[in-house]
Amino acid sequence: MSYETLKKHRTFEGETLFCEHDSTATKTKMKFSVYMPNAKVDSAIIWLSGLTCTDENFITKAGAQKILAGTNTMIICPDTSPRGVGAPGEDESYDFGTGAGFYVNATTDGYKDNYQMYDYIVKDLVSVLKDDFNVQKISITGHSMGGHGALVIGLREKEIFASVSAFSPIVNPVQCPWGQKALKGYLGDNESEWKEYDACELIKAGKRASSSLLVDQGLADEFLKEQLLSDNLKKVCSETDQALELNFREGYDHSYYFISTFIEDHIKFHLKHLA
Repeated sequence: MSYETLKKHRTFEGETLFCEHDSTATKTKMKFSVYMPNAKVDSAIIWLSGLTCTDENFITKAGAQKILAGTNTMIICPDTSPRGVGAPGEDESYDFGTGAGFYVNATTDGYKDNYQMYDYIVKDLVSVLKDDFNVQKISITGHSMGGHGALVIGLREKEIFASVSAFSPIVNPVQCPWGQKALKGYLGDNESEWKEYDACELIKAGKRASSSLLVDQGLADEFLKEQLLSDNLKKVCSETDQALELNFREGYDHSYYFISTFIEDHIKFHLKHLA
């Protein structure tokens, strides 16, 4: 699967690229950004962004390039949904439709033809990494909706992903307003299908990641109590054999100021597993 480079910038002796390619899963063009260190790359970290984000948010705000410079590991940041496909209501709210694909494979009318974001990550993006960038090992991380995606994909696809982490993830979407709205909209009323895209429910059902889970959560996050439900993940991991390092960070919110503060910890965590 080939891609087109739309623009590039020299960064810490490597390059930050903004790219576009044809997606088999979404049947649309999809954008992604990457940082390529000035070294022979053999591994990659996938970053999944949150609600309203594009392929550009992380790569321009988080400061990952300096940490990855000189390593053999690239980072790739896909867009958060297909765009402009004309799905009903896709542009009516920030938490459903455009910019809010939730990393699921939609089954409802109007969305099932293009909103196949789970397959886009697991099949299309992994193929890009392996075929176009010659990557051998892959880890996955993300923020908020993207943290949800990283946990779910890492738990369901442990043979693909060497390690899993997340910032401020939606850990139990079947129990929160964001998740309930998205899962019903993309999957319909059968709540048993929702559980296939819920980290807490997957762990209860016996799914395990190939590494311990690393999660950072700010205690000043306005979405913590109603949407993110971090304690639910802590509880289910304590009751099972899924290892979890959950760091509650005093005074930190939901923003990229929080992510940029602790991104080095997450990258080093993944580099250890990718080595």
